[in-house]
This record gives sequence, C-alpha cells and structure tokens, in this order.
Amino acid sequence: MKLHLDAPAGAHLIRGYAPGALRVGDRTLTTSAIISPGTLLVPWRPASFADLMSADFAPLLDLAPEVVLLGTGSRQQFPSPSLLALLYEHRIGVEIMDTAAACRTYNLLVADDRAVAAALIVGAD
Repeated sequence: MKLHLDAPAGAHLIRGYAPGALRVGDRTLTTSAIISPGTLLVPWRPASFADLMSADFAPLLDLAPEVVLLGTGSRQQFPSPSLLALLYEHRIGVEIMDTAAACRTYNLLVADDRAVAAALIVGAD
C-alpha cells in the first residue's frame, strides 16, 4: 500500500507499508519503529505483538504525544490495560489498530499538526 499526503516540512511521513516493511521518507525499515513528526526511533524492540512489554512504551514519554497509535501487525490485537499503564499514567491517549490503519491515521494526524506518535510493529505475522 502506498500512502501520499502533504504535511509540515521536515516531518517524518509514512510513504508505504506492507507486512515486513515500512517506508518512512526515503528509508525502508524492516523492523518495528516509533515515529513522530520529528523523531524516528529504529529499531523498536518488539518484533511481534506477543513480544510487547510495558517497558517498550518508555521511549514515547520523551516525545510527549497527545496520542499514540499502536500498530499491532497485520491484524488488530488488544493488549491488556496493564501493558499500557505507563502511557495512561502520563495521560497519553492510545489508539490500537492494525499497522496499515495506524500508518494511514498517523499521516492524517501529522497533516493536521497533531502531537502524535506511532509505535508500529512491522514484522510479518
């Protein structure tokens, strides 16, 4: 799937996604990643939804997003609330969706100049 959208100059945009690969700007990523308009954290530790641990969300705190989009891979899967407790404690909203939907939503929120970060599981399920 290719994605196209205008956004603030210099913002990291997701240009494409397929299970196992994510295109951010001119880079093709094959590992999970955290993306915000001004930050690209690669690799992000979890290789799959089953690998997620609450500590994996700690890097998001420095980004101070209003909302985190959690892309759970090729299908939507819901983590336990205790896994997301760190984000909830810091009053950060979390939206959970499959990674393709998270990529599309991320680009829309960046174009709308929202404080968003996407934590995306890229590995093929």
